[in-house]
Amino acid sequence: MKKLVSVVALASLSFGLLAAAPLAGDLVAAQKERIAAYKSAPKKRSHVAFVSNGVADFWTIAKAGAIAAGKAKDIDCDVTVEFPGGGLGDQKRMLEDLVIKGIDGISVSPIDPTNQAEVLNLVAEKSLLITNDSDAPSAPRLCYIGMDNYDAGLMCGKLAREGTKNGAGGGKVAIFIGRLEQDNAKRRRQGFIDGLLGRTPDPTRYDEPSKVFTEAGYTIVGTWTDSFDRAKAKANIEDVMIKHPDLALMTGLFEYNSTLAVEVIRQTGKEGKVQLAAFDEGADVIAAIKEGFVLGTVVQDPYGYGYESVKVLNAFTKGDMSMVPANGIINIPAKVIKKDNAEAFWKDLKAKIKAGKEAK
Repeated sequence: MKKLVSVVALASLSFGLLAAAPLAGDLVAAQKERIAAYKSAPKKRSHVAFVSNGVADFWTIAKAGAIAAGKAKDIDCDVTVEFPGGGLGDQKRMLEDLVIKGIDGISVSPIDPTNQAEVLNLVAEKSLLITNDSDAPSAPRLCYIGMDNYDAGLMCGKLAREGTKNGAGGGKVAIFIGRLEQDNAKRRRQGFIDGLLGRTPDPTRYDEPSKVFTEAGYTIVGTWTDSFDRAKAKANIEDVMIKHPDLALMTGLFEYNSTLAVEVIRQTGKEGKVQLAAFDEGADVIAAIKEGFVLGTVVQDPYGYGYESVKVLNAFTKGDMSMVPANGIINIPAKVIKKDNAEAFWKDLKAKIKAGKEAK
């Protein structure tokens, strides 16, 4: 019976959304009006949600941040954290369920903003919508919390350039990433290419993923995606290394891509022969940096994404939008981890992963 009620409620919400079809600007204005109303009647105890775009240690750390924020004395709210393991459809279902439950605000890392317009509009119409990690600039979100993915990609590309050139190098380069539908993936990939090739930064530039091209002494042999299928991700790396035995450099732009690259490099005995400029904070990646055969990794602050998301959403339910800058972006910068700072970073990271796994 409960399930039937939920289905009916969702159908009603969806029908209302389709009938009204409000513009993103109108939904942003409506959300701001609701927040303004909270000034005179703030929520006594809000219930907010944090929704990832997949399952990974990265998101376990974000969960630790979100739960810690909910327990903080100056915030003190209920927090629900959701990890969609089944891709786009799973994330859509979770967002719809949260709306039905009457959650006050939702922070989400959209998997495919273009094809999620309807459900993101639904969240904005019935709750309060912000994004984290990967933005949806055209959606009616009130703000984005995270790093600039183009800038982070530039950092990774420059790390690779410094590590492979040494005044002469270059060579063949392969790019591995989960999917390219996400805003963060597109921007991160382009930033990496521009940083590697020493170009003048331009986030509007776009190099076709299927195009093989040579520039500044490097040949980009391609970009391989895997839709978060780790078996496929590993097979991609193995296949490319067989096809290009003279491969000089690779990058894994999602956490598990870099972790699997380290695994394949070890298995093929290519330590020091194929360089890796990594992304995120996989345990094997950090170990390989300390050993000296991975150039380094660009890391985000997932704990901060979770903490700030809850803090901001809770503030909205008290009528406070003061922490949102005019451009709607709350920037949490990325940083580069290399051999000299890897151990200190890893010690802090282990504590956060442990906290995330234990958080309830």
